[in-house]
Amino acid sequence: MHRPLRVLKTAERTWVVDGTPTDSVNIALCSVLKSSPPDFVFSGINAGPNLGDDVTYSGTVACAFEGTLLGVPSIAFSLDYARDATGAIDYSEAEKAAAMIIVWAKDHPPAPDTLWNVNVPAGKPRGFRATRMGRRRYGENIVEKIDPRGRPYYWIGGAFVDTKAEGTDLLAVAEGWVSVTPLHMDMTDYHALADLDGLAEKIAPLGAG
Repeated sequence: MHRPLRVLKTAERTWVVDGTPTDSVNIALCSVLKSSPPDFVFSGINAGPNLGDDVTYSGTVACAFEGTLLGVPSIAFSLDYARDATGAIDYSEAEKAAAMIIVWAKDHPPAPDTLWNVNVPAGKPRGFRATRMGRRRYGENIVEKIDPRGRPYYWIGGAFVDTKAEGTDLLAVAEGWVSVTPLHMDMTDYHALADLDGLAEKIAPLGAG
């Protein structure tokens, strides 16, 4: 928002944007590919899962949110990987799973204002599961240190606690399934909205004096 974005074309129909993941999607759909928009936005495959509450932090999922917001069916892919002896990540099974979902999506695209958050387990998946978001909570672990110039800096970390309830993405991936979770753009809690009925009338008198 406060500096220009640079776009570098690196190959035929391949560009690199020096901004955030959502910047990349926005530039693609609103500028570079505006005259011939894509049929889908595919984000990932991310190195590391985006399960449960992770979706609120994830740049991979944010790409799919941006594509959906701009009217293009979008799918985010992430891999719960295990490194091999050389430290490399094997994406081969995740690529196969993503390809199968893409083929399915061609004839069964996400519903309007809905994106799919796909998480692939480490190793060979057992198959696919339609899931809902689980609950993944991170512990409050902020490490404060002082750099050589006397200025404080912080590490945000901490272990996470998963609630692997039946039907959730967390349980599915933990049991070796590819999880496909539909996420809707409208995050309004309509039950809670009813609790706010009459809010304006009740608060207005407070500002009268």
